[in-house]
Amino acid sequence: MSADTSDDADTGAPSRAELAARVEELEASLAEATGDDTKKMSIVATKGTLDMAYPPLILASTAAAFGYDVTVFHTFWGLEILHEERSTELKLSSVGNPNMPVPNAIAALPGMDRMTTRMMENKIEANDTATIEELIDTSLEMGVEFQACQMTMDLMGYDEAEFYDGVTVGVGAATAIQDMAESDIQLLI
Repeated sequence: MSADTSDDADTGAPSRAELAARVEELEASLAEATGDDTKKMSIVATKGTLDMAYPPLILASTAAAFGYDVTVFHTFWGLEILHEERSTELKLSSVGNPNMPVPNAIAALPGMDRMTTRMMENKIEANDTATIEELIDTSLEMGVEFQACQMTMDLMGYDEAEFYDGVTVGVGAATAIQDMAESDIQLLI
């Protein structure tokens, strides 16, 4: 037996192995108490067409499912997504969309946006894709924070009562920028 072990046994002091185990335990507790491993994602949603409502909602709900802390800041036309009534009436713009199955000259004809919107709504329904409302509800249940830009609310004359329950209203650009600065992933959609 070494002198250290016999001295420890004689004095009742813990062994080096016991001390090392205790130090590891304390370090793990300290890391758990001070370290936040949660990744953050910040999304800015600026468009309010049917085809542009889905990307921020799908990305937000998927990131939340993977454990991310997600914030989606809606500004300008992106605020339409959070508007309880208007979000059910989002349109698809035919003009300027190179992936539309019709040329721009035809897409510009009266009624084409209505027709392409109906085509997209039929595809969404036929594929059993979640609706905008379902994605918002699911995201809110998963802890996604949807923020409504205060300046846009004032500019467009929105009333906070018109938004889905759970939407954070009255958020300024400074708050959004701070959130983005603290995020691991920042997206502009």
